[in-house]
Amino acid sequence: MTLKPFFIDHMQTITLRTLLAGLWCLFLMEANAQAKYTISGYVKDNETGETLIGANVFLEKDATTGTVTNTYGFFSITLPEGPQRIVVSYLGYQTYVEDLDLHANANLNIQLIQGIAMEEVVIAAKAEEEDDNVQSTSMGRVTIPVEQLKVLPALLGEVDILKTIQLLPGVSSAGEGSAGFYVRGGGADQNLVLLDEAVVYNSGHFLGFFSVFNSDAIKNTTLIKGGIPAVYGGRLSSVLDIQMKEGNNQEFQGEGGIGLISSRLTLEGPIVKNKSSFLISGRRTYGFDLAQPFVRQTDFAGTNYFFYDLNAKMNYQFSQNDRVYLSGYFGRDVLTFAQPGRDFQFTLPYGNATATLRWNHLFNDKLFFNLSAIYNDYQFKAGFEQEEFKFDIFSGVRDYTAKFDFDYFPSNNHQVKTGLHATHHRLTPNIIRGNAGDTEFENTAEAKYAHEYAVYLQDDWKINPWIRVNLGLRATLFQQTGPYTSGIDGQVYDGGEIVKTYNSLEPRMFVTTTLNPNTSLKAGITSTTQYLHLVSNSSSTLPADVWVPSSELVKPQRGWQYAAGYFQNIRKNAFEASIEVYYKSLKDQIDYRESYVDNSVDQVENEFVFGDGRAYGTEFFIRKNTGALNGWIGYTLSRTDRTFPDIENGRTYPTTYDRTHDLSVVANYRLTDKLTAGLVFVYATGKAFTPPERVYLIEGELQTDYGPRNSRRLEPYHRMDVSLTWVPNPASQKAFRSEWVFSIYNVYNRKNTFFIYTDYETDLQSGTADVNAYKVSIFPILPSVTWNFKFK
Repeated sequence: MTLKPFFIDHMQTITLRTLLAGLWCLFLMEANAQAKYTISGYVKDNETGETLIGANVFLEKDATTGTVTNTYGFFSITLPEGPQRIVVSYLGYQTYVEDLDLHANANLNIQLIQGIAMEEVVIAAKAEEEDDNVQSTSMGRVTIPVEQLKVLPALLGEVDILKTIQLLPGVSSAGEGSAGFYVRGGGADQNLVLLDEAVVYNSGHFLGFFSVFNSDAIKNTTLIKGGIPAVYGGRLSSVLDIQMKEGNNQEFQGEGGIGLISSRLTLEGPIVKNKSSFLISGRRTYGFDLAQPFVRQTDFAGTNYFFYDLNAKMNYQFSQNDRVYLSGYFGRDVLTFAQPGRDFQFTLPYGNATATLRWNHLFNDKLFFNLSAIYNDYQFKAGFEQEEFKFDIFSGVRDYTAKFDFDYFPSNNHQVKTGLHATHHRLTPNIIRGNAGDTEFENTAEAKYAHEYAVYLQDDWKINPWIRVNLGLRATLFQQTGPYTSGIDGQVYDGGEIVKTYNSLEPRMFVTTTLNPNTSLKAGITSTTQYLHLVSNSSSTLPADVWVPSSELVKPQRGWQYAAGYFQNIRKNAFEASIEVYYKSLKDQIDYRESYVDNSVDQVENEFVFGDGRAYGTEFFIRKNTGALNGWIGYTLSRTDRTFPDIENGRTYPTTYDRTHDLSVVANYRLTDKLTAGLVFVYATGKAFTPPERVYLIEGELQTDYGPRNSRRLEPYHRMDVSLTWVPNPASQKAFRSEWVFSIYNVYNRKNTFFIYTDYETDLQSGTADVNAYKVSIFPILPSVTWNFKFK
């Protein structure tokens, strides 16, 4: 198969030739400009050689003339001929100043020295100027340095990126203790989660209570919940882009931690100093391992559970213009439930594997290229065995992706990105194999295949000092392919043969109007299309939930988001405040039909119904950036609902993750050089659920009538966590350093409802039944302690 149908037959309005012609015009415009020269290079950490993402590079005499390092630490800035003073700054580092006399293009590799104590534990958005949250076109975009997460309270001492983003306005939790999240009324599957560009299809361990991301291996995390740039696509609600560390290319070092339920260790160092480095990081839980002596004395001998993660990365710099990166992740949950007395065993292994190979090439001082080859694989397997009966269930997703991305810097007022992405999907539904004695059985489910292509172009354009625009267009094509047998007319398609084609044009536009240096108004429109779907029959996603592609039976989901906001910095950036409003329109949303009963044998697409959704709300955010006491307060007032013609005759109902009120308070206080206290308080409207209303017996069988979908709510959810970080020798220059983190989760022992258990008492003689509902809470007050260490 070729890409010709994509560029000619299906999308004649947008072609690769058009994109290249646009770039060529920008080259010509620049060639006719006055005498200017370009300074380009990389910004790195002086001690580790790690590239710094989002470092500010600007002129001292005019801070509005500047740029930002990209994902690989590269920058390009064009300046007039003559003497210039360049300033480079980055949060937590000493400011770098360089005097240059420009008479030709210059290469400048900058190493920043850590020297400013990072007292503020805030989520800092870094960009072109100190007032970037005011000046840039970004809306709902936050960058999360991992170092700033480690002093916040954590469930059982496990520092968790996903739980931290739940503390931001517009982001809500999937449930008590869960790492799953919803963004601005979108479903859990509508979040694009990337690890070094590889899609992570299941981001949770332990049925979602912990995320798969080991904080020691992570360099940078960016959440985009508002204006999604054209470089991203495939999901409707948000992007969570996570980059792994590259490894110290100056000297060998390590870090780790020992907690109550898990331990972790990270090693990194140079392969060839200043040119190549490696990183390897592992984490494993052992709570059930420690309990084995007691488990063996029960009827459940052999029962165990653990999860583990392994991150690895290496890179090599061939020249100033060429770099190669190879990174990978492998993680598994392993659950075994056994009852030897009944000869019963249940196993549940599942997890992710990803690999990313990237080549950076610098064509010239203004054109940066990245080629990525990406593999990702999610597998779920469940096995049941009792006496002579045995069967296994398997499902999963496997992708192969190629990306060609260009960053072009024609001038300081334009930063252009363009590229082409292509992905081959293999989605495996619930495949069942088993035997009962000598009888073997297997269902008829087969893997589904698809190709997905995208081409994009975006320009971040500073029109003048008061107006800045980000214009983008993303064109996508999705093709379901064989082997496949149509569920509509029975037609048989061979391997690679096209079954169904969908395409979409997705415009993106964001505008910033600066009222004064500290205040701005922003607005944006985002169009998105989603071709892969995860429909859950529970209130949060589970490992057993199956991903399905758009097909002859399932249309792609489409969404439009409109947002506007007011942004202001106060007292020389000591405080940042913002108010954002949004409205999201969602088409072709997917849910199960009303009479659906979970049955792994049936084709799940036959159980879907389709409808529309909407979400709207207002987000308030204020943050204190400096001083001994700092942190933020976020509050969201919102509504989220769905309407399906085939559910309750088209009645509009709230989703299970609809939260009218959602409040988060995060505070950090530096008591002394050795002690830092942290506090988190959350409050949210209770989760919506569908209540049972009547139960009765018909011919001895229990029947239940339910009320309107999601017509009742649990009581409001609220919780407070506290932590204390103790660094015994903060000024120590020894090769080995350590700290202790003490946390208390749910400090006032709030009994938040995790789920409602319904019990029935029946009277066969009278044909009546009574309903007893019990609220179950699973997380009481939980203290924890973690010992963290670093060594060289």
